[in-house]
Amino acid sequence: MATSTSLRPIDERELVRVITEAAESATPLEIAGAGSKRIVGHPMQTSATISTRAMRGITLYEPTEMVMSARAGTPVAQIEMELADRGQMLAFEPADLGPLLGEDAAQATIGGVFATNTSGSRRVAVGGARDHLLGVRAVNGRGEAFKSGGRVMKNVTGYDLCRGLSGSWGTLAVMTEVTFKVLPRPEETTTLVILGLDDEIAVEVLCTAMSSPYEVSGAVHLQAPLASRLEHSALGAQGRSVTALRLENFAKSVAYRGSRLKDELKAYGAIEDLDAANSLAFWGELRRLSVLADSERPVWRVSTTPTAGPKVVAAIAADMECHAFYDWSGGLIWAEVLPASDAGAADIRRVVATHGGHATLVRATPEVRSAVEVFQPMAVGVDVLSRRLKAAFDPAGILNPGRMYRGM
Repeated sequence: MATSTSLRPIDERELVRVITEAAESATPLEIAGAGSKRIVGHPMQTSATISTRAMRGITLYEPTEMVMSARAGTPVAQIEMELADRGQMLAFEPADLGPLLGEDAAQATIGGVFATNTSGSRRVAVGGARDHLLGVRAVNGRGEAFKSGGRVMKNVTGYDLCRGLSGSWGTLAVMTEVTFKVLPRPEETTTLVILGLDDEIAVEVLCTAMSSPYEVSGAVHLQAPLASRLEHSALGAQGRSVTALRLENFAKSVAYRGSRLKDELKAYGAIEDLDAANSLAFWGELRRLSVLADSERPVWRVSTTPTAGPKVVAAIAADMECHAFYDWSGGLIWAEVLPASDAGAADIRRVVATHGGHATLVRATPEVRSAVEVFQPMAVGVDVLSRRLKAAFDPAGILNPGRMYRGM
């Protein structure tokens, strides 16, 4: 647990000074943006918190090149507002974990998004956050400022620092500025919905749609207990599972592709359409993970192959009560389980080892997060490499110490 001391450096130079002094005195630091994801990981014993929130502002935006740069503490909401004014967007639609973790929505910073590699439903079509990161400026645990990448996507030889830092949860370096690609916003959005499917059949529908030529940009399935929590009254009141497919692009293209996809899927049952306004509301809810908010039950984030998703959930449900929301065509599972001394970690790790994938405990009490491995345990070779990276970037071990793995 961190102390109340909070540091908000206003620029990279001040951040270098703060980290250099901390490294010299071996002072452990919590690294945060807005703090919307700060309870993910093992509880840490730190002496101060460094927040990047004072380092904010868009430093470059070239709409014709579809490239933007922003300081790490810039709110995602500000970036998306600027992009929307020019008909563009963050294509990977970063998920907002704030409500899931008991925080307000729309607080995340762009540095926090890339540091945690947080991606939403469109990842299945366009890739994750790290795939859109072109360049980064950062300060490592030695207090050294460095930069990697640039304004264009290139193949590189050697180690890709952008990809290495994305998903490191602030344990290797503190990002000060990020450069990323953006894409045009779709002209039209529609959603095809099938109600009442069981998990196996629903994932079969999702995979069939994703393998079709109709450019599906979102493929999700919510079991009935979670679907009933949807704010979208027309869906939430049904008391049935919801399987949904998103189609986007130009209006004529969406209409044509929707019609053809309906024909292909008609054997699975009645298919309803959500118009643009209802589609945006529905996918906005999923992006905020609203069906998992307002609860203290533990939540696991399980990544596996789409076809293995229903098997993973069924195996977990055989050992404990489990409510699931499938994203990424079944390859990402948000699993809500009943409270237990280990949040079901032993059984879930066994299931994942059997069927493949990895699991992260996203929401649990501090006591549980102290007692279990929160992130997926690493294979021996990966563990050795990770420890070498930690030693190279943060030899004093002062940046988010032990947040992801004990002793790192």
